[in-house]
Amino acid sequence: MATIKEVAERAGVSTATVSHVINQTRFVAPSTCERVWLTMRELNYAPSAVARSLKVQTTNSIGMLVTSSTNPFFAEVVRGVERYCFSQGYNLILCNTEGNAQTASSYLQMLIRKRIDGLLVMCTDTHAGLFEQLQLQQDLPLVVMDWGPAMPHSDRIQDNSQRGGYLATRHLIELGHQQIAIITGPQDKQPALERLAGYQQALLEAKLPIDQALIGHGDFDCEGGYQAMRRLMQSPTRPTAVFACNDLMAMGAIRALQEQGLSVPHDISVIGYDNIAFAAYLNPPLTSISQPKQELGQLAVQSLLERIQQPQLPARTLRLEPDLVLRSSTAAPKPSS
Repeated sequence: MATIKEVAERAGVSTATVSHVINQTRFVAPSTCERVWLTMRELNYAPSAVARSLKVQTTNSIGMLVTSSTNPFFAEVVRGVERYCFSQGYNLILCNTEGNAQTASSYLQMLIRKRIDGLLVMCTDTHAGLFEQLQLQQDLPLVVMDWGPAMPHSDRIQDNSQRGGYLATRHLIELGHQQIAIITGPQDKQPALERLAGYQQALLEAKLPIDQALIGHGDFDCEGGYQAMRRLMQSPTRPTAVFACNDLMAMGAIRALQEQGLSVPHDISVIGYDNIAFAAYLNPPLTSISQPKQELGQLAVQSLLERIQQPQLPARTLRLEPDLVLRSSTAAPKPSS
């Protein structure tokens, strides 16, 4: 592979001139620029991205730490991040932590060594210790894409989960349901607590009792929803509708109901949360609370680029508002016989 010295010798200029042409760090006569670029093409010379980054103090690379999950929600958000990074001329270095704190720490150090321009984090609710390390990186532009604690040098982007829980429950109430169950996520996760709060808010507003027997707990995956639904169906208060706090748990709940010979929504209505792409193709298609996943990815990159360009920006918390997407898994309760 040709070197910058060989380019300079053939073009009849200094290596400093070649560097200025590549990095556009000083005026060089157009005829000289053309000669240098022609020589680089002839010699198949590729400038070193690492060397260039040392000169201009930027790599046009963004790192992202994300927890591995079977939930397609994460994949859809990452797709939005990738698309917007590409449109803005940035490379994305995606690091999957696999839910392991040591892996997350190792990836963080690797990204810092690679001199990334900024960092997106979507695993803070899994790795509490990660914040201690991030706090030490005051000069690294940072955007947190989940419910981690605030830091003075970062932005946070969160969905309004309480509003989403309220919308889901109010929809079931408006259909005429009164025995409404909920399958929450883990109670150490802030989104799960917020969605439960929205459920309770809608019941209180409608003057319906909050029945602890109708509150089931899952872990945001299909199996958790399946097991929670089986337990709820043994409750003394038989629900006519259930709000599962994400779509995967809704899928598990529907399987449990179908195994018991129950029809959705004829016997019991089910609503999910996230509106993942699979939701429209379930049987029946799943009514769900939609998180704007592509918008989340784009907003995260936009916010990070603003922070890269203006490092002294004050910390911000940006909220994304959920919407109700109606499909065939919810209906009015069937008349009691």
